[in-house]
Amino acid sequence: MNSSPAPLPLPDPRHWLPGLASIATDTTPVTAPGAEPGHGRRVTVAPAAVSTATCDGDRLVLAVAPQDHRFACALIAAFCAGDAVPAAADPASIALLDMAARVAAHDVGVIIEGATGTGKEGLARLVHTLSPRRDRPLVAVNCAALPEAMLEATLFGHERGAFSGAIAASPGLFRAADHGTLLLDEVSELPLPLQAKLLRVLQEREVLPVGAVRAEKVDVRVIAAANRDLAADVAAGRFRADLFYRLAVFPLRTIPLADRRADIVAIAAHWLLRATRGRLCWPTPAALARLDAHGWPGNVRELGNVLDRAMVLADGAVIDVAHLAFDTMTPPPAEAVLPLPGIVRHHEDRVIRRVLAETHDRRSAAQRLGISERTLRYKLAAMRPAAVQ
Repeated sequence: MNSSPAPLPLPDPRHWLPGLASIATDTTPVTAPGAEPGHGRRVTVAPAAVSTATCDGDRLVLAVAPQDHRFACALIAAFCAGDAVPAAADPASIALLDMAARVAAHDVGVIIEGATGTGKEGLARLVHTLSPRRDRPLVAVNCAALPEAMLEATLFGHERGAFSGAIAASPGLFRAADHGTLLLDEVSELPLPLQAKLLRVLQEREVLPVGAVRAEKVDVRVIAAANRDLAADVAAGRFRADLFYRLAVFPLRTIPLADRRADIVAIAAHWLLRATRGRLCWPTPAALARLDAHGWPGNVRELGNVLDRAMVLADGAVIDVAHLAFDTMTPPPAEAVLPLPGIVRHHEDRVIRRVLAETHDRRSAAQRLGISERTLRYKLAAMRPAAVQ
């Protein structure tokens, strides 16, 4: 009795999936279905008429239609890279990550400048992860989100009874990050008196907690981030030149998403992979083309918002153009009924944003608004979520 012929094995995905050969898969085997399960992370890929993707912990299983090869390669690259490395495919972004990896090995100060939502914190985390301090804490603080009166105690710590409400001593963020890394986000928002104290900490490598009489040694690498041009702030007298040069031993600048369009699909794959357990939402080629064509004024944060909405709106596991709802800055209709405090707050936020866009300078904006720079800083901090980690 003749046995039925054995099925023909599927070809190696590297032979039929363009771009896969250029993905670093050294520690993540990529196989066709039916291979030995093995251990560790593994990607299984097969050709199909309709694309699907399933992620279960350390397994990524893809069925890839011919029109979806581009997104399949982006998914595989995101899965192999994990969360430690920011998603990147554009040559300019890859060059920036390479430079961050180079500076990570040297224990020097780093300042990261760039527009809001361009990945400054992710770049800072990469520097920490690749540095000799990787096994020690990374502590991040948004300087703009803290009341000015609490900044010194938050950064440098305080003794019990140092001020009203200080019922217990606190080490402060510098000592919490000892032998690790401290990320000072929105460092441009620090008031000038505190800039002088920060400079001394960086020079002397010691902190004096509020209410203490003896300084304590600290060993902290400081990474500063700002969404404004700090050199311009120095020229305008808003930021100390000596502190700027102490922080900016090695400057890095993030790139707006609109200027690195090859990253859009890479970031989308990373975002969908991280947000999904089980079957992933797969964007159609038309949806990816729509993402490519958008201007992305909100950068990566806006892209994340669009993808999160799409996963809610998608019918099944496919994201199409109809599921893409982009951010708008238009106010609600005039007839909308809101509580009075909400109306006042919404109008105030719109006016502040418009004046800032027209002046490009917070001091001038505060003068036009008839408020102090400090009051404007507090209002801006209230307009974005606090971020102390």
